[in-house]
Amino acid sequence: MDELIRNLAVYALPVLFAITMHDAAQAFAARRFGDNTAHAAGRTTLNPLAHIDPLGTVVIPAVMYLMSGFVFGYAKPLPLNYGQMRHPKRDMAFVALAGPGANFIMALFWLLIAIFLQYFDVQESFPNLVAKAGIQTNLWLMAFNLLPIPSMDGGRVVFSLLPHKAAYQFARLEPYGFIILLALILLRVIPYWLYFVEGLARQLLVVIVSPLMYLQG
Repeated sequence: MDELIRNLAVYALPVLFAITMHDAAQAFAARRFGDNTAHAAGRTTLNPLAHIDPLGTVVIPAVMYLMSGFVFGYAKPLPLNYGQMRHPKRDMAFVALAGPGANFIMALFWLLIAIFLQYFDVQESFPNLVAKAGIQTNLWLMAFNLLPIPSMDGGRVVFSLLPHKAAYQFARLEPYGFIILLALILLRVIPYWLYFVEGLARQLLVVIVSPLMYLQG
């Protein structure tokens, strides 16, 4: 039980801030492109309390960790009105990518912390585990949201890139997005996508921080 509580404590902060940064980044991007809906709802703040959904941010991540060791969660639904954006179809992609982009930056932040913890020879396991959890959580949340499924960030990007006729045909699948996602989970397709996207992101992170790797030598 003590180990379980410790593991939940390790993931609590990374999950909370991963979800907060994801939504705040999208709310900020939406405002930049002309949609003030999320900003008016107080969602451009970095205060986690504005984004927390008791079920999606607390209960589901804890239960998933207990059942599978995999941590996933979500924040309150983000109110967006793409019709208010200056170029709705194009701007949709930038808003969608802002969330995964924020998670990539957060993963970089946690990686830098991990590097400096090693550089200063911090032997205490807890901060090292939190940094590792921060990298993993943000990369998985980034990869998961980039799934090219309607209603998810990846689906928004696909919609934006497709020609108009094909895009609106694709958008008609949105009511079935959850069913498609559930089917992909049952068919065990999701892990392949997650590992592929996460692997690419990790390689990019290594390239970015490679000058600092000398600190670990």
